[in-house]
Amino acid sequence: MHRSAPRLSRILACAAVPVMLVAVGCSSDSGSDGKKSAGSSASGTAGTKPSEPTVEPAKFSDLPDPCTSIGKKTIEDLVPDAKKKGGTAGGSSDLSVRSSCSWNGLDDQGVKGSQYRWMDVGFTRFDSDQSLGSGAKRATADYTKQVTKAKESEGAKKVAAEPAAGIGDEATLVTYGLSKTDEDFVYATVVARTGNVVVTLTYNGAGYAGAKTPSSSDIVKGARKAAKEAVAAVDEIADAETTPPAKSGSGDDAKGDGKDSSESGGKDTATGKGTTKPKSS
Repeated sequence: MHRSAPRLSRILACAAVPVMLVAVGCSSDSGSDGKKSAGSSASGTAGTKPSEPTVEPAKFSDLPDPCTSIGKKTIEDLVPDAKKKGGTAGGSSDLSVRSSCSWNGLDDQGVKGSQYRWMDVGFTRFDSDQSLGSGAKRATADYTKQVTKAKESEGAKKVAAEPAAGIGDEATLVTYGLSKTDEDFVYATVVARTGNVVVTLTYNGAGYAGAKTPSSSDIVKGARKAAKEAVAAVDEIADAETTPPAKSGSGDDAKGDGKDSSESGGKDTATGKGTTKPKSS
């Protein structure tokens, strides 16, 4: 009896070994698969993470001087006897983002009365932003907003709007009448977009002391002309920034480079903004 007890214990112990090995083997395989699965999942997530799409760079990084964006001859024709021929600049915290200028004048025609004219041009530039979209997309949204604003001018009568072909990437002409200071004013507003910049030009006029009210066609013609010049002034910014520098090597080339640098100003490497201002015509 004393001999059989140890023998029985050894038999039971050996019989239990395969069961334990199987259990251990299953546990080991399960752990290995779990780690592999987790690792594969993490690796797959990191490998397939979509990158954010890069927005289109803004076309313009600066704005022209609004008071020189319209030619002197045009100002003389559209705003006779302007109080300030150089215009009155509007306030702005950042002229590279928002700027404006206005002119007004009263042309006294003696016994025939007087003709009053007023014109305003404004620029708004939008940068490309990863979260907000491209500058052009943001400008398009503002363009639509400005057209609606013009059509909803307080007190406006006989409001009409139509596309203004040939001005920027897109443009709308809004016309209406408005009575103030006991006179009938004729208004024309051109809202245009070129790239990431919105240009809003308003031109209006009235006849005082018995003078005839200006015709809508004349006011519209003047507004379209001035708006085209304002948009062209914006486009000159991009032209100046994308013009490659002259090759050095000869004396003439060196002189040419010096001239370009002093006149155009190039691009501010610290701010990334163009410093070119269009010349007044």
